[in-house]
Amino acid sequence: MSKPEPPKGDRIAKILSRAGVASRREAERMIAAGRVTVNGKMIDSPALNVTGADKITVDGAPVTEPEPPRLWLFHKPTGLVSTDSDEKGRETIYSALPEDMPRVMSVGRLDLNSEGLLLLTNDGGVKRKLELPSTGWLRRYRVRVNGRPTDDMLAPLRKGLIVEGEQFQPMTVTLDRQQGANAWLTIGLREGKNREIRRALGDIGLTVNRLIRISYGPFQLGDLKLGAVEEVRRRILRDQLGLEQEQPSKTPERATRQRRSRPRPSKPAKPRRSET
Repeated sequence: MSKPEPPKGDRIAKILSRAGVASRREAERMIAAGRVTVNGKMIDSPALNVTGADKITVDGAPVTEPEPPRLWLFHKPTGLVSTDSDEKGRETIYSALPEDMPRVMSVGRLDLNSEGLLLLTNDGGVKRKLELPSTGWLRRYRVRVNGRPTDDMLAPLRKGLIVEGEQFQPMTVTLDRQQGANAWLTIGLREGKNREIRRALGDIGLTVNRLIRISYGPFQLGDLKLGAVEEVRRRILRDQLGLEQEQPSKTPERATRQRRSRPRPSKPAKPRRSET
């Protein structure tokens, strides 16, 4: 007896993720909520394969063919949450992005009071690849703390420590300078656990009052202005992630736009001497 042929196409959640609609997990939640239709019929289970011949809508809007994978650098200001929506009604990063940006997902998160480099992508596969701990990419932060840290005080961070029962891997820590009652550190880590730096420093008696991510693997914040968005060139994206050659789309490879709704202070990555 011959084996049945595998179903054609890909799972619906994978298609929605590749189209930049949402991550696979979020797409599954959208399906369960009855927000997705296939060929005019609402579906309530992600256990469905679809092909290019199927007509898919989300919230009544048609889902188009996936674009080639793209990646943007976003200089996130403080006061924004890195989610699609917030149950407390707080402003999200998506309200700060240019109106002509395609639908994107954040790679990891920066919490409400953190700023600096946040990667955005239209492709769920790229998102997952960038977030995998196995990539081993170093994420670097400039951190201002209240107190007078010494190398001995910072030693537990370099060795790794356990905070509230959670294991934090060793971090690279450099004491840059003391500035009045505050000190500036540069910290690198290869994991991204929830509020990891704040919790780790709090465990050794230091309070973080400013945290700026300055790099994520090979991608640098550089001189990107606060609130600005810049697309990574596709050649660089292919080289760094090992993606296959894609056909160029009609959109430009590089675009820098800044948020219009709020004034932007100067670049925070190199604090002025007057800061306290």
